[in-house]
Amino acid sequence: MPTYERFNLPDAGEGLTEADIVTWHIAVGDAIEVNQAIVEIETAKSLVELPSPFTGVVTKLLVEVGDTVEVGAPILEVDVDPDGEPAGDTSDGNGAAADVAVESGTDAASPPSGEADKDAASDHRPREVAAQAASRSAHSEESAARSTEGDADEAGSGAVLVGYGVKPGTAKRRPRKAGALDPVGGEQDVHDYPVLAKPPVRKLAKELGLDLSTVTPSGPGGLVTREDVELHLKATAAQTLATYPGDDQPWLAAGTTQTDGRATRVPVKSVRKRTAEAMVHSAFTAPHVTEFLTVDVTATMDLVKRLKADRDFADVRVTPLLLVAKALLLAVRRHPEVNASWDEERQEIIYKHYVNLGIAASTPRGLVVPNIKDAHRLPLHALAIELQHLTAEARSGSTSPGAMRDGTITITNVGALGIDTGTPILNPGEAAILAFGSIREQPWVHEGEIKIRWVTQLALSFDHRLVDGELGARVLADVGRVMNDPSQGLVWA
Repeated sequence: MPTYERFNLPDAGEGLTEADIVTWHIAVGDAIEVNQAIVEIETAKSLVELPSPFTGVVTKLLVEVGDTVEVGAPILEVDVDPDGEPAGDTSDGNGAAADVAVESGTDAASPPSGEADKDAASDHRPREVAAQAASRSAHSEESAARSTEGDADEAGSGAVLVGYGVKPGTAKRRPRKAGALDPVGGEQDVHDYPVLAKPPVRKLAKELGLDLSTVTPSGPGGLVTREDVELHLKATAAQTLATYPGDDQPWLAAGTTQTDGRATRVPVKSVRKRTAEAMVHSAFTAPHVTEFLTVDVTATMDLVKRLKADRDFADVRVTPLLLVAKALLLAVRRHPEVNASWDEERQEIIYKHYVNLGIAASTPRGLVVPNIKDAHRLPLHALAIELQHLTAEARSGSTSPGAMRDGTITITNVGALGIDTGTPILNPGEAAILAFGSIREQPWVHEGEIKIRWVTQLALSFDHRLVDGELGARVLADVGRVMNDPSQGLVWA
């Protein structure tokens, strides 16, 4: 007889209490295996794929895409004994009892998962699953092709959870059963099943924040193509313009518009919610002070140009942000007391003997601040590699919770948006944050003459409980000295 197990939403890290359901990779009636990626969730910090702790057949999806689910709540029901063995008959054919424990929200154990059991499963599954299995041989090659095209990017996602037996890079989706688009017993929405799309198309959709299940496929076997995505975007844009003339407002998609169309209410979730909580806590806990410095960075721009032409840096992207990061690391080395945090509960100051350099990044999901671990140990080329990797992950929305944990000091590159300066709010748990403004050509007094020079503005916000005005000024001045004359870094290195 069937044995049902429920999969409860686990804590994806950082002690988070809830998550949003982004995409189901499975549907009711699908056969799944242990370690198979079954659902993508969005926490307050990152997107995470959850692996299945069960082998069996999906009987119920207990939550829908877009739902916010508390940690510990059931999200999936699986029949872990689709063979339909009679109750009490648990022998393995040799008189030995099968005793395979599965970590789950219940005390029931899963049946043996040997090859003989898998072969027998097709004869004893529920009616609708057996009917689908009957057509599997006729369509096996087509199913394999679909799996190769649609799931190649899934295997290397590396988003795994501690305690669920998945090793990095092993999570993958089982090929969809043949005949899934022709279900037994009536019509069913095609979007109840995993969407077929090649990795470049999935990447494009993720960058655009587009749910591929909303796109009408035109490729073979229901494959979503790049052209399908582009046509969908054009149609959506036309509809948006018709509703909100002259405006493209994709952030309204998750909201509810008033009947008169004059306002839309959007629930505060995930990254936006966590960012709001962190910024309010920081602003009203740490007494902020901001100091400013305008710097001639012509020499830095010359160095950027030379490094771009240097074959030793041909494999990385060299930008002024790289040199600002190095300048800040040198300043922290000279003034290590700025690399600290305040422990309110124990009334202690914690001075860090390492630098995890945070880089504030704006993403479609909101602001995130991943950090480069032990950045103080890295030479310039290695720092460039880490900065490039961090930026790519942030843009793709794949930044892990661990990458945002335990930052010690942060840079926010407001200049990338054409802004001259700002008064940044501290990342919680840190004593200082540096705002790097836009670099512009301006008239500047240089060697007694007015010349056109590259100029930028730096702003350092700091926690006045930890950092006095003099210390903040010295840190900011040192960053400015290296930006004005990069050779100064050789003296301090």
